[in-house]
Amino acid sequence: MATQTTPEIILYDLACTKNVCFSPVVWCTRLMLNYKQIPYKTIFLEFPDIEPTLKELGLAPNESGHKYTVPAIHHVPTDTHLMGSLPIAEFLESTYPDHPVPLTSEVGREIGTRARAAVGPVLTKSLMPREVHILPPRAQEYFRRTREAAIGRPLEALLDGDEEQKRWDAAADEVRALGELLLARKAEGGPFLLGDKPSYTDFFIAGSLQCARTVDEGVFERVVKFPGYKDIYDVCQPYMERKD
Repeated sequence: MATQTTPEIILYDLACTKNVCFSPVVWCTRLMLNYKQIPYKTIFLEFPDIEPTLKELGLAPNESGHKYTVPAIHHVPTDTHLMGSLPIAEFLESTYPDHPVPLTSEVGREIGTRARAAVGPVLTKSLMPREVHILPPRAQEYFRRTREAAIGRPLEALLDGDEEQKRWDAAADEVRALGELLLARKAEGGPFLLGDKPSYTDFFIAGSLQCARTVDEGVFERVVKFPGYKDIYDVCQPYMERKD
């Protein structure tokens, strides 16, 4: 594979005890690198090390949200540093035009908006109290402290009693409707959402599902039991073989 040659990209990823990629936003970048066969090397960072490492690289902080986040990349040939999955995707698409990946489309925007509204909140609340257990000790402390401050209660409270099941039951109609849209797009020419080649939206869906699967198989199964999701996940599998 191309990854055996001198890396052109240094990819900064989020560390976990499984030593594989599990961040959904980093998966968007990794899927593009794998699909385009761009040689790269991964540096895994624990949560507390992201800001000092990226700041040292000279990256400007985000204007809102967390100041420094992964994915970030160093493009070795041009000594370019970038942070954020979308700016990185735009850079990769312009710098490596072979194996093009459509970054935006009308249906892609609709799917992204509906996925973030319908699946994102319920998925996040199921993953957070489980994600903490696949983090190294320093990252565990950071994650628990910052996330519990944000939600105002212990992470484990998100799994109290039948609270989790009630959340999924309440979201079921919207999750099902989005899956039906994914199926409808595939039926129009598939196997990907825009035809016979993957788009950034395919990678967004597949990366989110791979994140869930890495954190907890049961949470992954909650989503893919709805028709449509696993079709996209399965067809992106060739580009998820490299996970580190």
